[in-house]
Amino acid sequence: MSEQNNNHENIDQNVSHDNVSHDNVEHDDSILKETLEEFNPQQNSGEESTIENDIDLDTFKARIAELEGEVKQAKEGTARANAEAYNAQKRMEQEADKSKKFALQKFAKELLEVVDNLERAIENAQADDAVIEGVRLTHKALLDVLNKNGVEVVEPQGEKFNADLHEAVGIDPEAEADTVGTVLQKGYSLNGRLLRPAMVRVGQ
Repeated sequence: MSEQNNNHENIDQNVSHDNVSHDNVEHDDSILKETLEEFNPQQNSGEESTIENDIDLDTFKARIAELEGEVKQAKEGTARANAEAYNAQKRMEQEADKSKKFALQKFAKELLEVVDNLERAIENAQADDAVIEGVRLTHKALLDVLNKNGVEVVEPQGEKFNADLHEAVGIDPEAEADTVGTVLQKGYSLNGRLLRPAMVRVGQ
């Protein structure tokens, strides 16, 4: 008899526990349903505030504007840095090119003395001098080599006198005023830069 009573009590406890669990499920479902209805735009007309809104939109807008300004400054700084790097590279290339062009300046200037001597030999040679033809060929070959390396003749006879290119060493009475008459020594330039001015006589 005692064993039957114990079984009966256990059954009652299980039933009671099942009822409590069932009540909890129904209670949870009720809370979920109420929450969904509260946040449902169709159920909530907006007359009652569901969430208290303490967000200051002006503060967010100011912060966004501040961040946009920082991004803009960063982009401008990057652009300036790229421009400076580009300019520095171009300057280096120009300096390297200039150094390359004028590296032979001293050497070429010394060779001009050889050219002058060959020209004087040609001018003073006798007509029957058998060696003069070789001198002319040597003179021409030397000028060709100089020309290939950027050396060009400045022959200003008949042109207006230019103090940047010509060196006046006398007056030519037969030449027009401020005009180059007699060229005593040819001038030369190296890649557009004056290597040696022409020595001339100028009309007065």
